[in-house]
Amino acid sequence: MRLFAGIYPPDEACAHLAARVGTLHVSAAGADTRLAPRAQWHVTLVFIGEVPDDRLSEVDTALTTATHAAGTKPARLRIAGGGRFGRGRLTILWAGLSGDVGRLTQLGDTTRHTLARAGLPFDPRPFRPHLTLARPGDRVDRLQVDADRAALDSYEGPEWPATPLRLMRSQLGPVPVYTELSRYDL
Repeated sequence: MRLFAGIYPPDEACAHLAARVGTLHVSAAGADTRLAPRAQWHVTLVFIGEVPDDRLSEVDTALTTATHAAGTKPARLRIAGGGRFGRGRLTILWAGLSGDVGRLTQLGDTTRHTLARAGLPFDPRPFRPHLTLARPGDRVDRLQVDADRAALDSYEGPEWPATPLRLMRSQLGPVPVYTELSRYDL
């Protein structure tokens, strides 16, 4: 099964962000883009990847160990700013984070370390805290995507505690399906 560990912002933070996203070109009626459903907005702390079903308990142990090592005070975050990954058909529009991002980065590093010690897979790329909002690809004019990115630059949402960490199963498709497998309080 395909797994990731992530943090989901609370409804209040998502509703605040949704109001800004609704003003963007990628949200316009008739825009030929793939908006990420609001219920799927999350910060991927660690992409784990494909793990055999019989190793799920090892993933659970690694995440339990990592969250216990993080201490009892969760990071305080805000969705703030934004940007774009990729170009052309691979363009992704995202919202960023501010606040205790260093604590979140440390939790990601600890999680990778515990996964590595257990011999489990994970994506080794550096943590880039963000929430994917849309995949406009080359179906939305680049100037409009740049205008959307600029509109996100000044965005700052309400503060929220980054808890719980969730272990999610990801099933790919035209509309990906994420299923929560476990929660780990911080």
